[in-house]
Amino acid sequence: MRRPLGLIPRRLWIRPKGRTRESRLRLGRVRAAPSSVGSSAMAAIARQRRSNFLPVGPRGRGAPPPPSLRRAGGGEGGGGGGRVDFLFSPPEPLFFTSRRSVAPLPFFWLRGGCGMALPRLLARALHRVASAATPAAPDFNSFVTRTNTCGELRSAHVGQKVTLYGWVQYQRQGLFLVLRDFQGLTQIIIPQDEAHSHVKELLSNAPVESVVRVTGIVSSRPLGQENPKMPTGDIEVKAETAEILNSCKKLPFEIKDFIKKSEALRMQYRYLDLRSFRLQSNLRLRSQMVMRMREYLCNLHGFVDVETPTLFKRTPGGAKEFLVPSREAGKFYSLPQSPQQFKQLLMVGGLDRYFQVARCYRDEGSRPDRQPEFTQIDIEMSFVDRAGIQRLIEGLLQHSWPEERALIMTPFPSMTYEEALAEYGTDKPDTRFGMKIMDIGDVLRGSDIHFVQNALSYPHGSIKAICIPQGVKYLTNKDLESLKESAKSQFNQEIMQIICRPDGRLKSLLTKFLGEKEQSELIRALNMQEDDVVLLAAGEHKQVCSALGALRLFSANLLEAAGLALRDPTAFHFLWVVDFPLFLPKAKNPTELESAHHPFTAPHPSDASLLYSDPTKVRSQHYDLVLNGNEVGGGSIRIHSAEQQRFVLEKVLKEDSEVLSHLIEALEFGAPPHGGIALGLDRLISLIVDAPSIRDVIAFPKSFRGRDLMGSAPDYVTPEELEPYHIQVSWPLEEKEAKKN
Repeated sequence: MRRPLGLIPRRLWIRPKGRTRESRLRLGRVRAAPSSVGSSAMAAIARQRRSNFLPVGPRGRGAPPPPSLRRAGGGEGGGGGGRVDFLFSPPEPLFFTSRRSVAPLPFFWLRGGCGMALPRLLARALHRVASAATPAAPDFNSFVTRTNTCGELRSAHVGQKVTLYGWVQYQRQGLFLVLRDFQGLTQIIIPQDEAHSHVKELLSNAPVESVVRVTGIVSSRPLGQENPKMPTGDIEVKAETAEILNSCKKLPFEIKDFIKKSEALRMQYRYLDLRSFRLQSNLRLRSQMVMRMREYLCNLHGFVDVETPTLFKRTPGGAKEFLVPSREAGKFYSLPQSPQQFKQLLMVGGLDRYFQVARCYRDEGSRPDRQPEFTQIDIEMSFVDRAGIQRLIEGLLQHSWPEERALIMTPFPSMTYEEALAEYGTDKPDTRFGMKIMDIGDVLRGSDIHFVQNALSYPHGSIKAICIPQGVKYLTNKDLESLKESAKSQFNQEIMQIICRPDGRLKSLLTKFLGEKEQSELIRALNMQEDDVVLLAAGEHKQVCSALGALRLFSANLLEAAGLALRDPTAFHFLWVVDFPLFLPKAKNPTELESAHHPFTAPHPSDASLLYSDPTKVRSQHYDLVLNGNEVGGGSIRIHSAEQQRFVLEKVLKEDSEVLSHLIEALEFGAPPHGGIALGLDRLISLIVDAPSIRDVIAFPKSFRGRDLMGSAPDYVTPEELEPYHIQVSWPLEEKEAKKN
């Protein structure tokens, strides 16, 4: 029986790992000390996680604390005041230390202030941590009429009478069937005796995917008939009674992960596709990660979960937004592409720490990693800098990371935008493999090659190359031509190839312009080995780097398709990319500027003066989180000065600041310095589960064209329905015919 809080003269000790004598945590003789000591102790406990635990137990009365803790706490006596004794007894042993910690703390010595207030608060805090530290296994059979799921029966259940519910996976010749639910499979033996003939007839004729209830006795499988590939492979259930709760008509496709079906068909019958183990696993892992993120942010770090409006007004810059008509003529709402303005206003409102699992919208064409509606983990903090945001996100991901996936190590490496572009040709580098872009301008500077000298004569001209390992062995001539054609069509960039022969000599159109010394220097600079292929590009720096960065990824795909293991699919390489430019030239009009991130991003403190003189040279306080070459998060420190925000909108971006007058006015009322970040939840989960598309981690996604194929959305509405919104539709002729039909 759990004992209530009481008063006994005991001290709290958190024992070193290995001492497991007692399961109760006793906290007593909490000596008075400065309140800051008590607060830091509570904070230390609150930071602890639930695995790699240390057992807790009391030591004998009168034993002094370890010397190191005595020093840390300021001695035995503390700061005066009385002693308070009380008891806290959790139902299970209480354990503490950080998750996957390399050096767990062996002891805590807790002190508190005068009176009972701090010990009681501390006991409650410990009780909450204890609940998180030893979570009970979820009870999947609570509130329902089944006794077990189809995935939990084992040899220990032999002899028990059970009731199972599930879908018929398949059945064999009227002898047995396999019943499936969300957790697994169970083999059901169909009775053959006359007394159960009605059960045999019912189960033998049940169509695949029919919903069935079966009651029977768990028994061991006959010797030699065990199935080690099934968690329930040692047992079977001998059916005594059964009922078909709902029969299934002919299926449009088989519900098996190894059966290939078109994505359009899967999305049309999404409710059937959701029955697959793969999608079930993806959605459950997603749910678990979100719950752990909430736990980390709210319970451990005091964030407030706030829901922000979905109907708002247009935000200048950024992606296109969906419009929603209103009953006021000519006025429309917009669906926000993110809660950006609201979370900044929450900081002005003094909430200090905000987060939300936010639904966001962009009226753009779908890609494998993008949807018109998507979900992000949205975060904002006051009085924070870039380093603080980075530590928060690293801790958040470590805390919520699935235990069945490879460990992630913190802190994540970091590189600047310029470094990423120069070495990988992109602002989201895949660092799981090498093949970095190399600058060979110094090697070829003295050559007589015309296009090289021409490129180097420009202010931002450069000569760069990538080396494809074993390219001769794994790439065909057709592959090499496709690489060159790709650079030409996408970047208008010519590519020269160089091959390293077995005798160490180079094969290329360039070799006739290069002497032996220059060839040796080129081999050394690129670290070329036998059968390597080098792709060389010359021209404007950013164009050359972008082209070679794309070829780096393209050639990696070709190498892996040919059998060379280049990127570990189980590895997770996180990377921070920082120091982005604050503004970029517009693609359609390079003489005008647009925000590289969004118009609320603050300039880098070192470049703040350049904002008013040469904004093209200003770096921003924008940071992106990259995982395996995919952007999974982005954020920035925000502008909190109304004057600076107005200048950026009006003078630099040439935007109408009246659209954001509410935000600019809010910044005039004592807005604190603040910053934040948003993690793309769909993309993050898809990378963790190695899904080819984010549609495989969303329950009801849109198609490539942004359509809901299951419910046929978007759909037509009648003129009568449009009338309150003062909208008339001018139908194209072919759509008129479709509407009539």
